Amino acid sequence: MPAALLALAISAFGIGTTEFVIMGLLPEVAADFGVSIPSAGLLISGYALGVVVGAPLLTALASRVPRKTVLVALMGLFIAGNVLSALAPGYGLLMTGRVVAALAHGAFFGVGSVVAASLVAPAKQAGAIALMFTGLTVANVLGVPAGTALGQAFGWRSTFWVVSALGVVGAIGILTLVPHQEPSPGAGLRGELAVFRRPQVWLALVMTALGFAGVFASFTYIAPMMTEVAGFSSGAVTWLLVLFGAGLFAGNLLGGKAADRKLMPSLYVILAALALVLVAFVFTAHAKVPAAITIALFGAAGFATVPPLQARVLAKAEGAPALASAANIAAFNLGNAGGAWLGGQAIDAGLGYTAPNWIGAALAAAGLAVALVSGLLDRRSAASFSAGERVLVP
Repeated sequence: MPAALLALAISAFGIGTTEFVIMGLLPEVAADFGVSIPSAGLLISGYALGVVVGAPLLTALASRVPRKTVLVALMGLFIAGNVLSALAPGYGLLMTGRVVAALAHGAFFGVGSVVAASLVAPAKQAGAIALMFTGLTVANVLGVPAGTALGQAFGWRSTFWVVSALGVVGAIGILTLVPHQEPSPGAGLRGELAVFRRPQVWLALVMTALGFAGVFASFTYIAPMMTEVAGFSSGAVTWLLVLFGAGLFAGNLLGGKAADRKLMPSLYVILAALALVLVAFVFTAHAKVPAAITIALFGAAGFATVPPLQARVLAKAEGAPALASAANIAAFNLGNAGGAWLGGQAIDAGLGYTAPNWIGAALAAAGLAVALVSGLLDRRSAASFSAGERVLVP
C-alpha cells in the first residue's frame, strides 16, 4: 500500500479522536461552563449535524479543485475548529468550534476515500479505503481513552490542543506524501450531482444508513446495558469499549480484504452476521463473559461493513464519485443518529436495556434486504447487457 495512505490514516485518527473523545469529557466540560450533562451532550449532536451538512456541501463547493488541495484545506478547517474549541471561553464558542471541525469530517472521508481508491489497483481499492479508515478505528481503541485520560488529568482543553497538533501532522503528511490529483473529468457540480440520477447510488446510501443505524441502535446504550444487565462495574465499561474498539480494528481490515475479493457477496455476509450478532447479544448480555465476547464480535461485524459500503458507492458513482462518497459519510452519521433515537425509544417504552439489540438487528436485516435488491439489479443489468451483445453478434 502507498505511503500516502499513512498520511490519510493519521488525519483520520485525529478526526476520529475529536469526534468521540467529548463523550468521556462531558462531566469536565459541563462543570467548567456551568451547564447540565444533557446540555454538554448536545456537543455530540452538534458535531453530527456538522458532518451531515458539511459532507455534501463542502465537497460540492470543491468539485473542481485538485483533491490534494481539498484535503489540505479540510485539515486546515479541522485544525481551526479544534483550536477554537481549546480556546473557547464559553459554551457557545465551544459548540461553534465543534461544528467547524465537523464540517471538515464528512468531506475529508468522502474525498479521502476517492483518493485512497485511486492510489491502488482496482482489485485493492476496498483494502485501501479500509487502511484509511484504520485511523478511525485506532482512534476508538487508543485515541479516545488516551484523550479522555489527558483531559481528566490536565483539563479538557489539553485534549483539543493535542488533537490540533495531530491535525497539523496529518496536513504535513498529505502535503508531503499524497500525489497531486486533478478532479475527475466528469467532475464539476453538475457532473457530481448527475450520479444521483442512478438508482444504485441511492440504494447504496440507504444500505449504509440502515446498516450503521443497526450498529448505533445498540452501541449508544452499551454502558447501561453492561452495568444494569450484565452486572459489570462502571469502571469496567472503559475496558469493554477498548474490546469493542479492537473488534472495530479487526473488522475494518477483514471487511476491506473480503470486499476486494467479492464486494456484494461480502456485504451480504457481513450484514447478515451483524444482524445475528445483535440477536445473540439480547441473550448474552445477561452474563459477563458471553457479553464481553459478543462486544468484540459486535465491533468486528459493525465496522466490517464500512469498506464495502464505501467501495459500493464509489463503484456506482464512477466518473464523478467525490460528492456521492461524501454523501455516504453523511448517510453513516444519519444512521448513527437514527439508530440511537430508535434504541432510546425502545428503552423509554419500558422494553429494557437489551431492546436496542432487537432494533439494531432489524435495521441490519433491512440493510441486507436493500443490498440483495441492489445485487439483483446488478445481475439483471449484466444479463440485459449480455443479451444485447448476442443480438449484435452475427
